[in-house]
Amino acid sequence: MLSPDKLTPRIDPSRDTGNEADFIDFDKLIAIARRQWRIVAACAFAFAILGVVYVLTSVPVYTADTSVLIDRSDNQVINQLAAFGQLDDDEGTVLSQVELLKSDTIAYAVVDKLKLVDDPVFTSPKNSLFSVATLKSLLNFRSWFADDAAVAPDPEMKRRWAAETVAGNIDVERVGKSYVLDVSYTSQSPDLARKIAAAIADVYMVDKLNSKYEATRRAGEWLQERIEELRQQALDTDLAVQKFRSEHGLVEAGSGTLLSEQQLSELNSQLINAQAATAQAEAKYARIKSIIQAKQTDAIVTDVLDSSISNDLRKKYLEASKLEAEIEARLGPDHVQAVRLRAEMAEYERLMFDELNRIAESYQSELQVAQSREKSLRDSVDQATGVAATAGETQVQLRELERTRDTYKNLYQNFLTRYQEAIQQQSFPITAARIITTAETPTKPSAPKRSLVVAFAMFLGCAFGSGIGAFREFRDRFFRTGDDVKDMLDVESLGVMPLIENNVEDPTLVDPGNPRSIARGGKTTTYVEEHPLSAFAETLRSAKIAIDISAADQRCKVIGVVSSLPGEGKSTTAINFAKLLAMQGARCLLIDGDMRNPGATRAIGRHAEAGLLEAIVDNRPLKDLILLDPKTKLAFLPTVARYRVPHSSELLASRGMDQLLEMARQSFDYIIVDLPPLAPVVDARAINPKLDAVVFVIEWGKTSRKVVQSTLLSEPDLYSKCVGAILTKVDPSQMKLYRTFGSSEYYYKRYSRYYTES
Repeated sequence: MLSPDKLTPRIDPSRDTGNEADFIDFDKLIAIARRQWRIVAACAFAFAILGVVYVLTSVPVYTADTSVLIDRSDNQVINQLAAFGQLDDDEGTVLSQVELLKSDTIAYAVVDKLKLVDDPVFTSPKNSLFSVATLKSLLNFRSWFADDAAVAPDPEMKRRWAAETVAGNIDVERVGKSYVLDVSYTSQSPDLARKIAAAIADVYMVDKLNSKYEATRRAGEWLQERIEELRQQALDTDLAVQKFRSEHGLVEAGSGTLLSEQQLSELNSQLINAQAATAQAEAKYARIKSIIQAKQTDAIVTDVLDSSISNDLRKKYLEASKLEAEIEARLGPDHVQAVRLRAEMAEYERLMFDELNRIAESYQSELQVAQSREKSLRDSVDQATGVAATAGETQVQLRELERTRDTYKNLYQNFLTRYQEAIQQQSFPITAARIITTAETPTKPSAPKRSLVVAFAMFLGCAFGSGIGAFREFRDRFFRTGDDVKDMLDVESLGVMPLIENNVEDPTLVDPGNPRSIARGGKTTTYVEEHPLSAFAETLRSAKIAIDISAADQRCKVIGVVSSLPGEGKSTTAINFAKLLAMQGARCLLIDGDMRNPGATRAIGRHAEAGLLEAIVDNRPLKDLILLDPKTKLAFLPTVARYRVPHSSELLASRGMDQLLEMARQSFDYIIVDLPPLAPVVDARAINPKLDAVVFVIEWGKTSRKVVQSTLLSEPDLYSKCVGAILTKVDPSQMKLYRTFGSSEYYYKRYSRYYTES
């Protein structure tokens, strides 16, 4: 009986059919590299050849360098004139100078200085085979059909072309975080590279000098006009301030402060001091009152400590208290002397509190005086505040006039100072940069770097080849190993069967003395006979064991051999499997159940005149229709299709087929049915209820995983009876490239000694 888990399909439809994994599998990566290294090597070699061709055909160029130092110490005057004393950001300044050196202004100046338009070395460069200029000239289709007069540029176009060429070959880099700029120029002529690099530095120095001179001159002219305007505005605003003061009687007490404001400030200070004195007197009075009310004889008050009367009374009180405690301890609390001492202590205590009341009255008097003084000062402050408020409303307008006056006065002073500095800067023009390294004639070409170009070409080739290899691996959607079968189909892998070339025997060869015998067939149908100890035969033995375990309760086992598509080796597998069973002594019947395309019959029973159709339709006896292999004792029921059978599925599911199998079960141990493929026809589904087990055949490297999964999902009943799958037509030389560490195929060399193909 089948286990409960075989009653439902075990394939997860959401299972990815690609080669992706949830983590990096280095074993798979190594296997991919083993499979695709030839593609990568071929691409690397091809790109290396292209790199060598490029190196051999390219024109060498030379680079001359010169260094320029930007001196920031002489730029402050111009910066102050432009931004009122605020210096530019250093990083932005240096980057601006880099762009200036690359600008068209410098390029045009260099072209004019060296007369590069008339220099044949500059205007007629050599172009390499793979250069951009060569490609542009080839793609300029209009120049092919235009005459020479139309193509010839005018002088201005030549000058512009020369400037663009110079600007394109200039390279300016900042040296670290310093103010040094490394200026380099690349040319096919080393001498021309030196000249242009030196000219760039010279032109830059002159441009800096001219720009500075022009800036100071323009700044001086503008400042002169602006100074006259500011001087007049400063005079007008100062007169307006003085006139406003006199009209509103705003008298200053010094340091720009009004007299009323000064008086109010002094009264406020006195009021704050009076409030502090009042608070202090009130705190002292409240403290001594709390002591008197609480009858605290041991409380500390500053004036009590300074009073000799209070100190004498306290001393007597303490002496009496000490003596009373001693007498009470010796003679008891009711002794006449103890009673007398307690009376004295009460009198001393009364006298001490009388002294505290006297001091409290003095504190109260001080508090009243402080409160009176505070009230008087508060009245004076209120009166002064009213006067200051009246003056403050007018002073708002005064302060606005004063701010305007001060602004124009400061602007006038600043512009006057800057004007004097501009005049000095214009009189003594000093450039803000200097050359620290002069250009020299290069002795070695800077490009192309031959080894680097070839290495980079090989790297690109490897990358291109890796891309092709990755695409091929991504597009590889076929079954390659037994692990693929387990992962994708969730069925056991029964093994692999190598590809066998059928070019040895005539498939129609039959024993003339016994026309009821099976034809010998080609090499593919006799491989298990000739190589019983091969891996091919071992795979079939694995299938037999799986069937015996799956259908152990069946005396005669009906086994279907099926595939997804035609041509996957299903018939070859069925024939060899049946012969193997017969060779092991089992009574085996092979039935060609593919009525539309009887491959097994064409291989070993083409000479038959009747077969399965006659047994089902005409109810002919099985013994009159089967062919027998005299060597293996295999019985074979062919299918002789003299015409197309449109209702083959009905025949396989018919009562006649049931009777045929029932009769065969009485005489045989195994019945192998070579079924049609699942994808094109439904015959396998029709006969499925009559089968005890199914062996699935998959062509190695040809049948898509998606096709196999879809066909099995559409046949859940047949899938539940599948005991395993066999990979057929395996190329051993390619199969070893798909072995990963830990898989059964990985250890093929270790257990291959158990097999022999001889």
